[in-house]
Amino acid sequence: MMHLSRLSEELVLWMNPRFGFITIADRFCTGSSIMPQKKNPDVPELVRGKTGRINGHLVALLTLMKGQPLAYNKDNQEDKEPLFDTVDTLSQTLRVCAEMMGGVTAKPDAMRSAALQGYATATDLADYLVKKGLPFRDAHEAVALAVRHAEQRGCDLSDLGLDELKQFSDRIADDIYGALTLEGSLASRNHTGGTAPQQVEAAIARARKYLAG
Repeated sequence: MMHLSRLSEELVLWMNPRFGFITIADRFCTGSSIMPQKKNPDVPELVRGKTGRINGHLVALLTLMKGQPLAYNKDNQEDKEPLFDTVDTLSQTLRVCAEMMGGVTAKPDAMRSAALQGYATATDLADYLVKKGLPFRDAHEAVALAVRHAEQRGCDLSDLGLDELKQFSDRIADDIYGALTLEGSLASRNHTGGTAPQQVEAAIARARKYLAG
């Protein structure tokens, strides 16, 4: 339930107009009682709420057991209600969530736009400098200054000219622009669990194989 609750929180955030990363099918949502334009993600919100109850059952069972000697005691008759409610709630929640995920539609353009904000490739610039032989501590400082300069200019790091970037380190060359793209940033982390497309595809394949049994 904890994992379902965390996933639900992501869905609630991503559906919020301030993010706008996804939509959830109407059958898993309701309208607002006062705002006609509002669409409430009911299922994710209910999953978060039910997780609180299930976590409460865990605490109740641990408290039930904490003062008992190492044998069966009549105290344990009190474990049935939280146990059975947990099993029923989890099985029903898994079924509903599985159906809901089929009704989630991603909005790639909104996701890409958000990924390009906040100087997301600043770490890539630091990694680039490290590969050029600069200690990370110095690279970190150089990139911080470059970001401050870009903020003052009101632009992204990739919009700075080569001469501007070289003010912060003479190790920067014209190959830096490949590292400052979103695609370059993703592709650079080509290791297990990384963001490179082939790694993501491999992770999906492993998950599908696991689910298939």
